[in-house]
Amino acid sequence: MTVQESSAVVLRAHRTDLAQRPSSLLEVVPVELPPLREGQVRVENSLQQIIAATGDLMFAHPQLPVPPFRIGESLYGPAIGRVVESRDAALPVGTAVLHMSGWRGHSTLGAAAAFPVPDGVFPGPEYLLNQGVTAYYGMVDVAGVGEGDVVLVSGAAGGVGSMAAQVARARGAARVIGIAGGPDKCRFLVEELGLDAAIDYKSEDLDDRLAELAPEGITVFFDTVGGTQFEAAIRHAASGARFALCGVLAGQVGGGDGGFPRLDIMTALINEIQIRPFSTRQTLDQIQAWNTHYAQWYAEGRITFARTLLDGGLERAINAQDEVLAGLHRGNVVVRLAG
Repeated sequence: MTVQESSAVVLRAHRTDLAQRPSSLLEVVPVELPPLREGQVRVENSLQQIIAATGDLMFAHPQLPVPPFRIGESLYGPAIGRVVESRDAALPVGTAVLHMSGWRGHSTLGAAAAFPVPDGVFPGPEYLLNQGVTAYYGMVDVAGVGEGDVVLVSGAAGGVGSMAAQVARARGAARVIGIAGGPDKCRFLVEELGLDAAIDYKSEDLDDRLAELAPEGITVFFDTVGGTQFEAAIRHAASGARFALCGVLAGQVGGGDGGFPRLDIMTALINEIQIRPFSTRQTLDQIQAWNTHYAQWYAEGRITFARTLLDGGLERAINAQDEVLAGLHRGNVVVRLAG
C-alpha cells in the first residue's frame, strides 16, 4: 500500500511562558509523504505517548540534552505503529514497531530507527510506551537503590515516578513512600502499585508525615518535582542519603519557582547528602538494561504498567499534553490514534 498524504502536529510558535498551554501553540496540518528510499519504512501510527518534556521542548532554548522543536516542523516523540510500506526486508509490511517520530499519522523512518515490538511479552504494544528508562537509570545507576533503603519518590503517580517507585520495590527497598496530589492518586499508589505509604501534598504536612513514615530518615530520594518537596526531603534525609534529581515539575507548570528550591546547606553537610542531578539520553545500554529487567519483573508480577489510555486522534493528543502538565492523569499517558 502506497500512502501519499497524512497529517502531523506542528509547532506554530515557541513557548515563552510556562503558563502557556501547549495546545495554544500546536495545530494539526496535512502533509505530503515523500516516496520511500531504499532502507526506509512507512509506519501508520496507532499509539502516541504523552510526556511532560514535550512542553519543555516547545521553548526555543529548553536546556535539555535533545533538540528543541522548530517552528513549522512536526513534533517528535515515542509512538507505536505498524509498517504499511517497506523497502527493507527486515521490516516487512505488518510489523509493529516502536519509534521516536510520533505526533503524526504516518512516519517515514530509516529501518534502524524502528524497533520491532516483541510478541507475547506484554499484553499489548502500549506496554512499551513508558518512561521506565529514566526511572531505572535514575534509581539504579544514579541512586544505587537496593536492599534496606527507605525511598521517597516525588511525583510518584506520574509516568516516571510510578515506574521509579516500583523499581525501588523490585530492587529490595525496605520501604517506599510516594508523594502525590489528591486522595485518589495516593490510593492508587498504595492499592495498585503496592507502595508502603503515600503522602498527599495538597492536604497533608510533608514534615509531619515524613517524621511518622521515616523516623530514621530517607536514604534515597527520587525527585521529579523540586520545590518544597525537595526542601522537605533534605530535612528528613538520613546520613549519606542519595538524591537523584530528574525533574522540576513544580517549576514547569504555571510559572512557579519550584526549580529553585532552598538548599539547607548545613543539614546537607552534616548528613553528607549526595545530590545527583541527571538526565537520561536514552542510550542503547540504558534502553537494554530497562527492557531486560522490565520484562523479567513484569513476568514475575513484581511490576505493573501504570497507565492512562485515551481515545482520539492527533487533536486528542494535543489536549492530552495540557492535561499531563496539569497533572490530571495517573501513570504513563498514551493516546490511541487509530487501529
